[in-house]
Amino acid sequence: MNVLSDINVLQIGDINRIDMADRNVDVIWNFLDGVNDTNVSNEDFDLVLIEREPDREEFDLIFRQGRPYTVFAFKDLQTSPFVAELMKVKCGRYIEEDKLPELLGKKLKFFFKKGYGDSLSNDHMSVAQGFKGEVYWNGNVDITLIGHYGVDDYEQILFSRVNYPIEPFRRLEFWLEYDKDPEVEIILKLVEFRAGYEDDVLLTRIYDEEDLKEMIAFNNGGDKGVIFLGIMAKGTGRLTFRAFHNRYSRDDLGIFIPGGERIVSEDREEIFGYFEPGDLKPPLCVYFAGYRTMEGFEGINMMREMKCPFLLLSDARLEGGSFYIGSDEYENNVVSLIRKYMSRLGFDPSQVIISGVSMGSFGALYYGCDIMPYAILVGKPLTSLGNVASNERILRPGGFPTSLDVLLKSSGGLDEDSIKRLNDRFWDKFDNVRWNDTQFIVSYMIEDDYDSRSYSDLLGHLHSVGVTVYGKGIHGRHNDNTPMIIGWFISRLKKLLSEDFGRNV
Repeated sequence: MNVLSDINVLQIGDINRIDMADRNVDVIWNFLDGVNDTNVSNEDFDLVLIEREPDREEFDLIFRQGRPYTVFAFKDLQTSPFVAELMKVKCGRYIEEDKLPELLGKKLKFFFKKGYGDSLSNDHMSVAQGFKGEVYWNGNVDITLIGHYGVDDYEQILFSRVNYPIEPFRRLEFWLEYDKDPEVEIILKLVEFRAGYEDDVLLTRIYDEEDLKEMIAFNNGGDKGVIFLGIMAKGTGRLTFRAFHNRYSRDDLGIFIPGGERIVSEDREEIFGYFEPGDLKPPLCVYFAGYRTMEGFEGINMMREMKCPFLLLSDARLEGGSFYIGSDEYENNVVSLIRKYMSRLGFDPSQVIISGVSMGSFGALYYGCDIMPYAILVGKPLTSLGNVASNERILRPGGFPTSLDVLLKSSGGLDEDSIKRLNDRFWDKFDNVRWNDTQFIVSYMIEDDYDSRSYSDLLGHLHSVGVTVYGKGIHGRHNDNTPMIIGWFISRLKKLLSEDFGRNV
């Protein structure tokens, strides 16, 4: 039963390997033996297998349509300059021939085109009726329980009111964000039912705290099903549920997309990165994703168009992101990701551009303080996050409630002192940097209902001698004219690359 999306495979070799392909995957197989070549798809390839030296035309085809992190070549081709160049630019892997059954059989299904991830909202969780302790519902930040749970046996404490659908032959990965007192022990219970038959249990799995140190991989068979989530506990004390994340698994290929990277802090909070080397020439373009409820990366096609190395960063906490701020460890993880790829490329700060729009603009400006790049390019800038939350009550009722979650999570309250602390968190960092060698390129909404003073505040805090600022104001509220903001953002990025780095874009 072919149920997974078409996976577009290019094989360059002497023996057609299509018979090795997983029969449960719809596959488009393009085989080039140099003699009786098949018609080749003009779509990007999801997997490229190189078994012999490619000719110039084949090299260009792989370079043009092969996706990074999906190119595999036989190890005996390591001496080939053609292949070595491809593997460097495409972040490819060398494999032994005896690994083909695993690659084309077990792993083929993980090369699907589009990734997916989301998290279970607190609104979709329920507390078991038998629990007699205290319960605190803290917006979409967390659900905190304090009391007595099971004594000798685990008792169900929390459960989901909605079930996760799972397709045949699909693997999901789950990540539970939680915290607890040492005296409390928990287990995660997942039950799969046949879709449409609530009394037909296909599978029950139990995961203890040791299992929960890593993402949980849930493999489905040939049946379409739904998954029920339950959290069980025993002991006495505090138990805090923050989020339950669900992602399409790519096995060891990456998170969300092949090459996707995940770093987790001690408090179980994640930052995601995705790097492409482009042509390996300056600059490195770092892009922070904006608010998005679907987990994954943003801006990949835009950045690929620039042809230069780029790094995408994404935050999947709260409903659509927590503005990239967190514990010292969390923030150090973000900085380390950027510096890791600067070091890999051999670039210094003068060869880095950091950018983002809306929530991503905060990440760009905040971490720009650590990197001090050549340029910071932002659209719809947000700086005083406390003010963004404060404006929810009068200026923007119901417009961006996540801002209140960010305030509560980051400052521990919703009062005026909490608002000021969150504002100061940005400005205290920003004001301690000498910006002499950094350009600021900003497109902003003149009547922004998130933070109307963001651009003027930036100008007021830029005291460094010789700092350069380019501003573009557009009439409207925060979300009134995103296409114009994005258009100006892209045009300025291309101008930077062309005039300051000599690139043809």
